[in-house]
Amino acid sequence: MNPFCTLIFSTLFWLPIFLIAQPPDIVKTDLSVKKSYHTKMVNGATPVIDGDISDPAWETVSWGGDFVQWQPYEGESPTQKTGFKILYDAKNLYIAYRCYDTEPEKIEKRLSRRDGFDGDWIEVNIDSYHDKRSAFSFTITAAGVKGDEFISNDGQNWDESWDPIWYAKSQIDDEGWTAEVRIPLSQLRFANKEQHVWGIQFTRRDFRKEERSVWQFISRNESIWVSGFGELHGLVGIKPQKQLEIQPYVVGKVETFEKEEGNPYAKGSDQSINLGLDGKIGITSDMTIDFTINPDFGQVEADPSALALDGYQIFFEERRPFFIEGRNIFDFQVTSSEAGGPFRRDVLFYSRRIGGAPHGYPDIDDTEFAKIPENTTILGAVKFSGKTKKGLSLGIMESVTQKEFAKIHNGEEEREEVVEPLTNYFVGRMQKDYRGGNTVIGGMFTAVNRDLEGTKLDYLHSSAYSGGLDFLHRWKNQMWYISGNTIFSSVNGSTEAITNTQERFEHNFQRVDAKHLSVDTTATSLLGHGGTLKLGKVGGGKNFNFEGGVTWRSPELELNDVGFLRSTDEIIHFLWAGYRINDPFSVFRRMRFNYNHWLAWDFSGLNTFKGANVNAHATFKNNYSIGTGANYVPYDISSKSLRGGPNLRQGKSINNWTYLESDSRKKVQFGFNLFHQWGLDNDANYKSYRIWAAYQPTNAIRISITPSYNINYDVLQFVENVELENGEIRYLNATIDQKTLSATIRLNYTINPNLSIQYYGSPFISQGKYSSFKRITNSMDANFDNRFETYTSDQYQFDPEENVYHFDETSDDKIDFSIDNPDFSFMQFRSNLVVRWEYIPGSEIFLVWSQGNTGSGDPNKRLFPNLEQNLFSEKAHNIFLIKYTYRFMK
Repeated sequence: MNPFCTLIFSTLFWLPIFLIAQPPDIVKTDLSVKKSYHTKMVNGATPVIDGDISDPAWETVSWGGDFVQWQPYEGESPTQKTGFKILYDAKNLYIAYRCYDTEPEKIEKRLSRRDGFDGDWIEVNIDSYHDKRSAFSFTITAAGVKGDEFISNDGQNWDESWDPIWYAKSQIDDEGWTAEVRIPLSQLRFANKEQHVWGIQFTRRDFRKEERSVWQFISRNESIWVSGFGELHGLVGIKPQKQLEIQPYVVGKVETFEKEEGNPYAKGSDQSINLGLDGKIGITSDMTIDFTINPDFGQVEADPSALALDGYQIFFEERRPFFIEGRNIFDFQVTSSEAGGPFRRDVLFYSRRIGGAPHGYPDIDDTEFAKIPENTTILGAVKFSGKTKKGLSLGIMESVTQKEFAKIHNGEEEREEVVEPLTNYFVGRMQKDYRGGNTVIGGMFTAVNRDLEGTKLDYLHSSAYSGGLDFLHRWKNQMWYISGNTIFSSVNGSTEAITNTQERFEHNFQRVDAKHLSVDTTATSLLGHGGTLKLGKVGGGKNFNFEGGVTWRSPELELNDVGFLRSTDEIIHFLWAGYRINDPFSVFRRMRFNYNHWLAWDFSGLNTFKGANVNAHATFKNNYSIGTGANYVPYDISSKSLRGGPNLRQGKSINNWTYLESDSRKKVQFGFNLFHQWGLDNDANYKSYRIWAAYQPTNAIRISITPSYNINYDVLQFVENVELENGEIRYLNATIDQKTLSATIRLNYTINPNLSIQYYGSPFISQGKYSSFKRITNSMDANFDNRFETYTSDQYQFDPEENVYHFDETSDDKIDFSIDNPDFSFMQFRSNLVVRWEYIPGSEIFLVWSQGNTGSGDPNKRLFPNLEQNLFSEKAHNIFLIKYTYRFMK
């Protein structure tokens, strides 16, 4: 379909809906009254946590209830009633639930691993700090599955990685279902005083109706959560518990891989045994130390395969438990905006830098074999974190990675070469609440120090420091806000290291047309800065919201030693405006519309980007969801496309995306996502097709598959920068025809809430064919065809024996330069099979089989034959391990 037709179709489709999408005014009862519940201390035997709420102890306190519907019909009475009771003693908090259901045989008891949040459930959020910004969340499902999260930033962040030790059981009876919960006070944080008032909230999910009801009503149109909680009274005489948990582990591992004749490091198999220790120590009632010695993450799922031709780094999510838990404390996003954009990934602390692949590679010849560590060993790491009763949040983390060596063998003797230096990482984060959390001021500092003495790694920074200050100020019941931050970076090292930094992809100081930049080959340090300032409105009982601001990265900013930085030398203005309808009307459950635009400049003042986006999303009353959107980019100047060459003006473009998702509660679920981008100068065409399907034959088994297929056609794909004998540079580009096929396959079998089997598999293949080679001649010309010259067929020839292209620009039968054949066929398969048994709370046994295989094929063949002949036929790298942990608690 023509791109303009697509844009017009999307507009005509959504405009009538928008015009009629004005729900009728609903007169609701005043629900703003703050609720409270009065608990009592257990007098006698404590409740037995078995899901049966007939214990005599529960008779000593009254029922709490009167829940209010939160969605879909906000403020109305819920379909089913809910009640709760709360008791406590010197060590624990106890909660009993009565979830009434007029059709108990239809209660959904879906099984999953911890934090699955599937089926019917009920949840309590406890603001034991009573800072009205953070809370601890405990969820129990009708099937007995537990979920827990740490809530921060007044409900803006929910951290599922928080895994406290607590106890819960549920039962189904003729009136619905019941549950009992015991939460050790050592898992909560609260002040040391005689009487306490805690914030508290309850939420229940009615699975069949996809309905949420809450105890303390908080409108979905408001931008608050924790600050709107009801209150828990009656807690007297409890003392903060100093937490002490020690968890040693042992791992046995066997690896099998393809045997390579003559290679002493590829004998076909390897075995190892590893020991380590994790721990948690409560230093005060507010502060905790977490530590790990020689950590092992063998049970962690492999990263998805990816291939980037644009030069930008790929951002992989953190999956390792030690770095996931409590990561919200160390969060410092340079830009966090509703307007979106790739700059959202920029952060001061990116934990994947710790323990990543070694930076170095040994100097070997064709007769030598090398064994190089895949990852740097983390000797140990420690986190000190918590929040005081006065609203001071503090997080400090330090980690040390060991010096790594590559082993090299020439057939007679072995030698070693350093590929990663001994490195220390430090991260510190602080935030202070004022005005009841409506004003927050904070700061962050990071440091990386490497011991490069005696290594050949002088191209690395010897030290790297970054830091920043940030603030958030909200007013008018948190409806309006202004926030911002300013950051700095300082990297130090040899002249080689700093020169490399200046010429790295993120910086490109060597650009010939960048008059405001130049490479200083004598520099031994580099100092940069960046920041963001934004103003916005959310909530307030109104449907219209917006956010606008500016973010910048100076050319010298460098965060990638322990942070993540995608690009520099940019100043970006962004604006987002949204209109949302939360109340059901007509056939819709809810709906929202968004508008975004972006403008960008470099630090010389050159306008480099103009773009806008409109999108709309709707959920129907049958819980199907649809959405569509379009981007229009009339002006785009890239300082990265030529990898240090001049700025390159990109062609105008327009894109459209559409998705559909079925009801996630059904046994069979499906959806699709379609994306199509057109270059309006006929210079590019990108298509992406992604579908997914899931099947849940029983409450214990879930199977899903997500295949995707991408087609990338680009007339100006970077190939190489070639320096001729006379010193001239040829910025070589070509037309690329790239096709990528991938899939994600998952099988989850949850035998019970503490015993599960999970499989993850992901085949991936990407093939690219280059043709019609070009050299950039006038990179900024307004006419697309004037920006380059295309080589004719008699100006270059392919040598199949050497697999190279020879270029003869003047057709004088003399080779001016040659390049390797850029065609590629990259394939990868990764999988994990994990059996996890939590045999007692906090103590686990893992059985793991990981498999990986990476290969290359013939770019001239089709995708499927290449997969079969060059990937699945090769011997894979297999890892079999058993990990045993035991948690000691006090």
